[in-house]
Amino acid sequence: MFFMFIIHNIYTGSKPLCHSKRLTFKIVKDHTMNNAVFIFDYPENEPVRSYVPGSRDRKDLQAELDRLSSTQLEIPLIIGGKEVYTNNTGTVTMPHDHGHVLARYHKAGETEVKMAIDAALKAHREWESFSWFERASVTLKVAELLSKKYRMLINAATMLGQGKSAFQAEIDAACETIDFLRFNAHFISDIYNEQPHSDPGIINRLEYRPLEGFVFAVTPFNFTAIASNLNMAPVIMGNATVWKPATTSILSNYILMQVFKEAGLPDGVINFIPGQGSAVGDQVIAHKYFAGLHFTGSNGTFNKLWQNASANLANYRSYPRIVGETGGKDFVLAHPSAGVDEVATALVRGAFEYQGQKCSAASRAYIPESLWPTVKSRVGEMLAEITVGDVRDFSNFMNAVIDEKSYDNIMSYIGKARNTNDAEIVFGGTGDKSKGYFVQPTIIQAYDPHFVTMTEEIFGPVLTIHVYKDKEFDQTVKLVDETSPYGLTGCIFAQDRGVLIKAADELKYAAGNFYFNDKPTGAVVGQQPFGGSRQSGTNDKAGSHLNLLRWISPRTIKETLIPPTDYRYPFMKADNCH
Repeated sequence: MFFMFIIHNIYTGSKPLCHSKRLTFKIVKDHTMNNAVFIFDYPENEPVRSYVPGSRDRKDLQAELDRLSSTQLEIPLIIGGKEVYTNNTGTVTMPHDHGHVLARYHKAGETEVKMAIDAALKAHREWESFSWFERASVTLKVAELLSKKYRMLINAATMLGQGKSAFQAEIDAACETIDFLRFNAHFISDIYNEQPHSDPGIINRLEYRPLEGFVFAVTPFNFTAIASNLNMAPVIMGNATVWKPATTSILSNYILMQVFKEAGLPDGVINFIPGQGSAVGDQVIAHKYFAGLHFTGSNGTFNKLWQNASANLANYRSYPRIVGETGGKDFVLAHPSAGVDEVATALVRGAFEYQGQKCSAASRAYIPESLWPTVKSRVGEMLAEITVGDVRDFSNFMNAVIDEKSYDNIMSYIGKARNTNDAEIVFGGTGDKSKGYFVQPTIIQAYDPHFVTMTEEIFGPVLTIHVYKDKEFDQTVKLVDETSPYGLTGCIFAQDRGVLIKAADELKYAAGNFYFNDKPTGAVVGQQPFGGSRQSGTNDKAGSHLNLLRWISPRTIKETLIPPTDYRYPFMKADNCH
């Protein structure tokens, strides 16, 4: 006996699940409980908490920071749901106080990598048999746990381990992670309910199979949300992953693993194996059942992994899906009609939030001569107010860069600007790594528009500005397009609508995320799907259904209700003769 019912406004506690205007489950089922179609309505983005002085959120976060910073964790590998201790260890330290050890983590070797692959393949067989709405239910529970029970913990871990301010941790580790999880549940609803047309006498349908094998998730240090999504996007589509986290984000990533387990994710669906990148990657990519790579990181690492996969094509069960977001040399282009305060604010926020350690951070800017004196003055006023220091001091706009290698790299670029006639340091240019890896916000004016800091990714708080003649705006647009090998983000400031339209057309391949009168960073899940092309990656748009489509292998099934019984077609009949 079939029946249908619709449930509106499903609640957990006092708030609606997904904080949506309406979360709708449309269910059709019989006595076997196997016939069900769920439609998750479009969710609202997770509200960003402010942590203003005197607020309960601020007190709770400060208490979690105190608790976590006074604790030293032992972080094992997690393979097939089991904790694995190798006794080959590394340490997790605070970027702003590198003598303070937060955790000791165990590293995977050849044996553990094989164990992780075997566990993923075993779990895959069970996980793919789960209905997609059961997988989505796990995803939504992870989101609820992070939104409420573990919000302060995941934020504090991201602040202490990855050097983020309270606000930067909130928009990343809490809000964006939650948004990815909830929006993916909605997107999968749309994907699984899309079916082909059927003619009379024929039934056509699509089955959305996961990939045949396992997915290798290689995640970066700078976004806890990306670490979650690079695993959970393939997972919600029925895949199992082998996860190589960045060594400088292991604390928050380990907490994610604990939350995944509490939410009911079966053992082995995600296998957490910190370790040396090349040792893990080479072994994983050589495996017959390597089915996909979900990657965020450096251009060089991504290219190497892709090359290794290409060399193994003949060995694979199927062609692997390669999805990656790599580097950027993101631009701010100001037209003479732009507002000075708007441009200056975008430069400071875009370049120096989270110490410029975002693939989308403003790294090069083009300012017209007519605006430069006032833009320079306004930026200087802002930078004079900015303080750099401990993440636990909420008055600091900037904190430490992630580690010594990054610090040394950033300072080497600043040194190049100091020792040339092609550029000069306008603001900042100093650093100190004696206690923490602190680099002052630095602005370089490049007289040569192709100076090295205008063309190469630095991944730190360094912004290079080229001042152009107002009458040369059109040539400058071309310069923006051709200067960098990347194509991730960029923005233009102008009051003239015609200028905005023309620049958007001429720069259509220069940025996968393009902004009118806003900084080139801060994409929101469900609003601005994120990704770029050229040397910035495969542009598979995290935060939309487009990314999820990469983790399935559809199968078409055609059923003919009354099959033909004669091989002859009507056109073969003889003409009637009279």
